[in-house]
Amino acid sequence: MSTILETDEHKALRAAVSALGKRYGRDYVTRTIAAGAPLTELWSEAGKLGYLGVNLPEEYGGGGGGIAELSIVLEELGAAGAPLLMLIVSPAIVGTVLSRFGTEEQKRTWLPGLADGSRLIAFGITEPDAGSNSHRITTTARKDGADWLLTGRKVFVSGVDQADATLIVGRTEDARTGSLKPCLFIVPRDAEGFSRNPIDMELNTAEKQFELVLDDVRLPTEALVGDEDAGLLQLFAGLNPERIMTAAFAIGMGRYALAKAVEYARDRTVWKAPIGAHQAIAHPLAQAHIDLELARLMMQKAAHLYDAGDDIGAGEAANMAKYAAGEACVKAVDQAVHTLGGNGLTREFGLASLITASRVARIAPVSREMILNYVSHQTLGLPKSY
Repeated sequence: MSTILETDEHKALRAAVSALGKRYGRDYVTRTIAAGAPLTELWSEAGKLGYLGVNLPEEYGGGGGGIAELSIVLEELGAAGAPLLMLIVSPAIVGTVLSRFGTEEQKRTWLPGLADGSRLIAFGITEPDAGSNSHRITTTARKDGADWLLTGRKVFVSGVDQADATLIVGRTEDARTGSLKPCLFIVPRDAEGFSRNPIDMELNTAEKQFELVLDDVRLPTEALVGDEDAGLLQLFAGLNPERIMTAAFAIGMGRYALAKAVEYARDRTVWKAPIGAHQAIAHPLAQAHIDLELARLMMQKAAHLYDAGDDIGAGEAANMAKYAAGEACVKAVDQAVHTLGGNGLTREFGLASLITASRVARIAPVSREMILNYVSHQTLGLPKSY
């Protein structure tokens, strides 16, 4: 039962993070976005309280927990209307990869700062021509004496302007087979030949999206994370937490929207009774709640498997959790906006902007169609269509 029901420690973490999130709330996020600034105050306070690094090893300043704990942090901040997108990137993806595969020097250099929020590392994998097909990555790393030279382009990289460095997924030429293999490099923000351009998004968030250009960026040997021959294993060690955390992001957003709709439906009276008394209003909100709860169960399963070291089991569950949470989030936001009618489209109630934001969980970091492909091939054993 411990894999299903949360421990007292988890409940306490949930309550504490929820209190922090509500102190800041949606108004803080909206004001910060309008000012074109990052969510620095909330990020720093969450770091000081130990929430950002709850999944990182204790010997490097972390909480010694896992993705189960970090997903609670993101979900509760989201449910309070103040999610931190970079939680998915810096502690979850990069922190996990460094914890599992980094050298002692890399861990000492980066993990304490990732844990307390004083440092941030972005993550660059997506390319203009590769999309979801990470096997088509063309960013290439080649040896030049003791150094590496990195050349290529990345798109939709979050928070690069705030980050001290970016973990870049490249490929090395394998001399034995001639095939390309993924490898991971820490690229400092001020590295020569490393440039960024903001992508103009309809999505209104505090975290900006960037296109990156790497033009023969020279990196020392110690910029390589882990073994250049074990890149795929290392890459997927970061992608499973990414999917689990995206599920947490979606569930938090869905819960926030649903709570707003329920509050409105309880109070809004057009005829004799509050509109929430009508099944046409009440039942879709109840369904949205059920879908969010079901998605959370799968997210908890995925986090439990990942933290227990079952990468294969976690891969299936993380994909399913991300799929279920994305669908549940979109439906919850849609129903919330619809429940408020015209008010759902006003700035005052702040739900309309979530229509665009909720789509993110269906699209990124991997589309729902690619997850259906994964389940078709890996779980059901059906032949590939590509």
